[in-house]
Amino acid sequence: MSKEKLKSSAGQRGDKIRSDCNIEIELTNSGGIKIDSKSKVAVMYGDSINNMLMNLCEFFEIKNAKILLEDYGALPFTIAARFETAVRRIYPDLNKSFFSEKIKTKNQNTSKERLRRSRLYLPGNEPKFFVNAGLHKPDGIILDLEDSVSPSEKDAARILVRNALRSVDFYGVERMVRINQLPLGLEDLRFVVPHGVDVILIPKCESTEQIKMVDDEIKMLRAEYNFNNEIYLMPIIESAKGIMDAFEIATASENICALTIGLEDYTADLGTQRTDDGRESFFARSVIVNSAKAAGIQAIDTVFSDVNDMNGLYESVIEAKSLGFEGKGCIHPRQIEVIHKAFAPTEKEIEKAKKIILAFEEAERNGLGVVSLGSKMIDAPVVKRAFNTIKLAILNNLLDENWKEK
Repeated sequence: MSKEKLKSSAGQRGDKIRSDCNIEIELTNSGGIKIDSKSKVAVMYGDSINNMLMNLCEFFEIKNAKILLEDYGALPFTIAARFETAVRRIYPDLNKSFFSEKIKTKNQNTSKERLRRSRLYLPGNEPKFFVNAGLHKPDGIILDLEDSVSPSEKDAARILVRNALRSVDFYGVERMVRINQLPLGLEDLRFVVPHGVDVILIPKCESTEQIKMVDDEIKMLRAEYNFNNEIYLMPIIESAKGIMDAFEIATASENICALTIGLEDYTADLGTQRTDDGRESFFARSVIVNSAKAAGIQAIDTVFSDVNDMNGLYESVIEAKSLGFEGKGCIHPRQIEVIHKAFAPTEKEIEKAKKIILAFEEAERNGLGVVSLGSKMIDAPVVKRAFNTIKLAILNNLLDENWKEK
């Protein structure tokens, strides 16, 4: 490796920082590796941390350097990510990556039909949010590389997110990553696609060409890294042009599992303000729902930005559900339970679903190709929706044990 500059740093420092670190690397002409380690957990883990730093120096072929570590309780995957970022800032053309050979957490059981009632956004450069995110039990977590990360930290965030995907146990939650707006987002894919991600969110999506670009890059990486787990796409529509082409976008790839909308950017594109009653976005949200349903995928609503207004959030989800949305974004863990409760089926919906399923089972027992309830014929989509209603009821503990066994 040829040196581009002699000194760089990566990470965060300060009294309020937790679960992170700052690493400074200064290359020298001689003297070997000199480590100055300042850690809050030095008494218990000081030797292990210093050994890890030495191993990282050996891996990246650094023979002479002064290493300064300011550690605020960072886990090994974070220390490794910060170190690699600092090295890459010295050697921009570096083609080595430091991570465990095997992904520690099993690939999640994901599918197009998996419930996506809630998806929790986590800033991609803030490891303090990663480790316990799955304990809040959202349907999905989004490791965000886009709006929550400053331009100067994009390189650091993608390495940190890559290491988190490989190392953090998210407790069965679907693992999503929101990449940057294309074409920058294509560079993100190499850092997330081979490492256990389930869903890629494509922000500010306006054309089928953007979907194809992402699809093609995933195919190339799949061949290069030889992995076989399913990876789905979720385009985020955030402009007037995107809304007008929503159906074409929704049907641009068989890997698209859902279509969602971002109202902050959409209303800015319209030159208007986002309001509580949402009149300015009713058309756009209706287009998203209709496009998604016509494409046979899920329709996911935007985030509710006031984390202190639980009543407002509940009413917002009820309205989204009435329009046909099946999920909603959230920016704080306290929103998850409210979202799940609001999306739960009503007693009337549950009773209707029970009758449909019982009629379906009776028709199957009698070898009938047609399902009827009273004088009404029931087609396959209605039966499928009934099973989904029962599934939601079970998840919300709204059914007795007999129905849970079905």
